[in-house]
Amino acid sequence: MENVKNSAIETQCVHAGTKPDPNGAVVTPIYQTSTFKFKNADHGARLFAGEEQGYIYTRLGNPTVDAMEDAVATIEKGGYKAIGCGTGMAAVHTLVGSVVGAGDHIVASKAIYGCSAVLLQSIMPKFNIHTTFVDTENLEAVKAAIQPNTKLIFVETPGNPTIVISDIQEIAKIAKAAGAKLAVDNTFASPILQSPLELGADFVIHSMTKFLNGHADVVAGIIITKNEEDYNNCRHIMSHFGGTIDPFNSFLVHRGLKTLKIRVEQQQKNAQIVAEYLEKHPKVDKVVYPGLKSHPQYELGKKQMRGPGSMITFELKGGLEAGKKMMDSVKLVQLAVSLGGIESLIQHPASMTHAHMGAEARQAAGITDGLVRLAVGIENVDDIIADLEQGLK
Repeated sequence: MENVKNSAIETQCVHAGTKPDPNGAVVTPIYQTSTFKFKNADHGARLFAGEEQGYIYTRLGNPTVDAMEDAVATIEKGGYKAIGCGTGMAAVHTLVGSVVGAGDHIVASKAIYGCSAVLLQSIMPKFNIHTTFVDTENLEAVKAAIQPNTKLIFVETPGNPTIVISDIQEIAKIAKAAGAKLAVDNTFASPILQSPLELGADFVIHSMTKFLNGHADVVAGIIITKNEEDYNNCRHIMSHFGGTIDPFNSFLVHRGLKTLKIRVEQQQKNAQIVAEYLEKHPKVDKVVYPGLKSHPQYELGKKQMRGPGSMITFELKGGLEAGKKMMDSVKLVQLAVSLGGIESLIQHPASMTHAHMGAEARQAAGITDGLVRLAVGIENVDDIIADLEQGLK
């Protein structure tokens, strides 16, 4: 359906991006083709010149990909258009490449996805692009990190894996005053629970591998922009970097979006119960979850988000060895990286998703060796708790 911008989020999830099909298909077909035939030589020339809308080559555009991009741009409130990418990291790289150049500076959250940290910490300096990592939940630290050549503030909130929450609205003001762009990785919250563009961000990115697709069968990323200029810049960079998402994965993500709201709400409902159970457990030393009053940014989370989400981190009193034993003992909850799918997953950030950051960077970000990350799924919550209980025993 074309006109769902003003509809409720549930309706947008089901119908956004869907366009009338000449054969009456209810679901957008998969245009599994690398290239598109021109009507004649002049038609091809007009398409390449940008004088006429149409399709040339799937790296540059594809109807199935367009439908998914339009859907995500609709669901992410305040979005102008979106650029689908082959992975979440392709989205991060494309975003950085579109905003900064040699000699520019980035301010980024200490608590971000490990590969994002490695890109900014180890790879971008080769191109004379340097990053200062700060606790972005500390606004004074963000202000202090700004340099005359700062062009981008990159925030992940809630942060991975420590679940810290940064104030998007206030950081947007800092970015604007500095003449910098603000990008927010909204993966942990999803568009259901948080709308960074409406809070002042210039870009939102997602690993669509996670909540947007929600079925652990796609690797993909996306950038949502607030205006046409930023969209055109990102589209240009993505097309030439080549981090294209293919039509079939776009189809799967578009399918996953249709149940996004009901999945996120069920996962969040389960996570609240699981977090409260863990916080009371005698073998658990610490639980971090935005739905608990013990969370350091509990009030900010309530103000900024429409719910605490389904990501939990905790530490056992026995430290790393107890955590490893527990992770090796669970049966329903699966020992695997990633998150946001319908299944519950558990993993150890220090030795897995954030291992390549290095011990010093992990320590600075608050990623302790004993930290366990739990992504709560949609299974029956009593079954999840029973499995955690036998694992803890």
